[in-house]
Amino acid sequence: MSINFKKFSPRPGIVNKQGRLPDPSELVCVEIPKIFDQCLIKRCLVYCEGPDTNTTDCELRSDPLIDPKRYIGSRDFNVKLISVDKIPLKGKPGFKKIVISYIISFYADYIDCNGVNKSEFYEINRTDVIGKFYCPDSLAQISASYVPVKDAQDLDSNIIKLEMVAQALNGEIVEDEDCNSVLDITLGYYIVVKCELIVQLLIPAYDYCPVPKEPCKEEPEEDPCEKFVRAPIPKFYPDQNLEPLFPDCDDNAEYEN
Repeated sequence: MSINFKKFSPRPGIVNKQGRLPDPSELVCVEIPKIFDQCLIKRCLVYCEGPDTNTTDCELRSDPLIDPKRYIGSRDFNVKLISVDKIPLKGKPGFKKIVISYIISFYADYIDCNGVNKSEFYEINRTDVIGKFYCPDSLAQISASYVPVKDAQDLDSNIIKLEMVAQALNGEIVEDEDCNSVLDITLGYYIVVKCELIVQLLIPAYDYCPVPKEPCKEEPEEDPCEKFVRAPIPKFYPDQNLEPLFPDCDDNAEYEN
């Protein structure tokens, strides 16, 4: 049974019922970055002097601090790709050895002995090597022009992109060799390295995305007492840590009816 297209309102959303979408109205050609390969870099780094390793970094120690009391936490993590070297692998077309250099930056907050919140800025310079990465070169060369036309430029259709999730696992105020108070951070992060190539894909489409029916509205301010009155009554006691009296699957005939 065919689906009535007139009763279908195309819009972004979750396809929660199979077979409820009508046939697309057209096949369109779009130009987008397509992922050809990706890999994960997982690191847990602590401070240590000397050359950086897979587990240590000499930049995870702050400058000398004045009367620090307690480490609070870290925030505003960011990653910036600095350079990429692509070395072709002999006998393996499309595969390359990738050397990436990047900087991870963040702020670490602490309280001094006067109760004042302060922060230290960290920049971690890292270099990683991916021994075998499928990153083929585009057969077509891309040149794009913008207004004015004299700004036409050649574009690199091959893109290396980094996506990161990071957190400070620990922060410890210690004394360095000169008896200065410093903050050492233990940093954990995941970085997904992606090789993207700008390609043309043929995809089904319904139409242009519809314009929203309602204008953007401001959330009205709500009286806090009215909000409190409507709120459910909270639990007065925490959940008990109890174990079941009987096992889920009981083969003992003693409990059978």
